[in-house]
Order: sequence, then structure tokens, then C-alpha cells
Amino acid sequence: MNLLYSLDQHGISLSTLYRQAKNTKGPVVLVVKDADDNVFGAFLNETLKAGTRYYGTGECFLWKWNETESQIKTYRWTGKNEYMILSEPDFIAIGGGEGVFGLWLNSELEKGYSQPCPTFDNERLTPDPEFECVELEVWGFRI
Repeated sequence: MNLLYSLDQHGISLSTLYRQAKNTKGPVVLVVKDADDNVFGAFLNETLKAGTRYYGTGECFLWKWNETESQIKTYRWTGKNEYMILSEPDFIAIGGGEGVFGLWLNSELEKGYSQPCPTFDNERLTPDPEFECVELEVWGFRI
């Protein structure tokens, strides 16, 4: 795996994230750490790119680190819809339906929210629906 984007190294910019990730063909892992030290994210079957339509396949999933049990909990595709990845110039959304997103990040990559969504039938990835993003990385696979 190689680091494609990091808030620490590349600054707070969604357009920079898209630029850093654009030459990656394979899957990526999105990792977020919020201000309360919750760690969560998504496995995406293809890289993040600016657009206005959903893309991705049922290989995508959301995940969160369970500190108490020292394990990762995953939320896989339910087949209820195909709202996997929506990465517009102003935000990133993973999973959706019924007016909510499983994981949503704003264009400054500083604020986000998580709600249960039909795509993954996930729990919220954070205790509160809204969170402050303090660390974010995108890792690509070398295949």
C-alpha cells in the first residue's frame, strides 16, 4: 500500500486529494480520525475522483475501529441501492439513500457526519452524527 493523500502532508484541500489520487487505478482505503479519537472510514473499489454521479461496486464497504474489542467492524453492501461513492467537487459521500449518507466529508475535509444508510445498513461510525475530522489519509494498493 502507498499513501496517496494525508491532511498532514498535503494540506486541507479536497481538490488536492483528488489530484493526488487520480493516477491510482485500483482500490483505496479512506481513513478518518475525529476529534474524539474515533477511527473509521471506507474501502472503495476504485479511487476517489471529482464527479457528479455515484460510482463503485458492491465491493465497497464502511468500517470503524472498535477500541473496546480491538477489532474492525465492517458494514458491507446490502444490495438495497447502488449509492457507493459520490465524490463531488464540494464533498465526499460514501453510501446513501433516504436523504442520508453513511459517511460524508465537506470540501475542507474538516467536518463530516455519519448516519445509518440503506447502502450498508451501518451504525453511525461516530457516537454523534456530526464530527470534526483531525486526521485523514487515503491509501492505494499496488497491484
